[in-house]
Amino acid sequence: MYKKVVVKVGTNVLTDDHGELDRQVISHIADQIATLKQQGVTVILVTSGAVGAGKALLHLKHVQDETTQRQVYSALGQVRLMDLYSSAFGKYGYFCAQVLASKEDFQGKEHFENMKNCFRGLLLDDIIPIVNENDVVSLQELMFTDNDEMAGLVAEMIGADALFLFTNVEGFFTGDPKHKDSVLINEVALHDHSLDQFIQKAKSSGGRGGMESKFNTAKGLASNGIVTYIANGKRENVLTDLLKGEQVGTKFLSE
Repeated sequence: MYKKVVVKVGTNVLTDDHGELDRQVISHIADQIATLKQQGVTVILVTSGAVGAGKALLHLKHVQDETTQRQVYSALGQVRLMDLYSSAFGKYGYFCAQVLASKEDFQGKEHFENMKNCFRGLLLDDIIPIVNENDVVSLQELMFTDNDEMAGLVAEMIGADALFLFTNVEGFFTGDPKHKDSVLINEVALHDHSLDQFIQKAKSSGGRGGMESKFNTAKGLASNGIVTYIANGKRENVLTDLLKGEQVGTKFLSE
């Protein structure tokens, strides 16, 4: 059993077919995290979905600039997203806290130590940190590639045992997951480059990430002794099943 984990949930997991936040999915994710915490596992949640939540709430009539639109949608959506998480975790008596980060926070020593200290303080009092990129103030050149990259940096910062990257496909395949001839790869070794040819370059429809970023994050963490899983976050009990050792999704082995 892992003692400290980071769980990253992508936009396409959190939203329904209409692009709106899915209360049932968010509630089920909280159920699973609460179960892990009751078993003594320390959990940090990295979430996407704020921009999508903002877009689903309101159509901006006057803001035309694309960057400003993203900032406004993010600021608006963060409130909705955190409200749903707060309610979901509140059922179990857990408080959650919002941690907004930019790439700059991981580059300077002072910012890095401040964020690490914040995580330490939250975890000491059994508060669930919920991390998202601070799209409101992040400049284009200082943005993460996506939240997969940020989740990997958080996992390294806190010395996690494992990172769980939840998306809307079952794992890493030898081709397009929708193609009948594609095969799910259950395990990937650190120095196995034979699978590089199967990396899908396409970005996810709802977010900035894709399988390539997940693959690169997982391979990078493997060299630091952190196991990474890529799995379908909409699958029932996916997190608790993985912690029980069931073969779900794709596991990137560490050194």
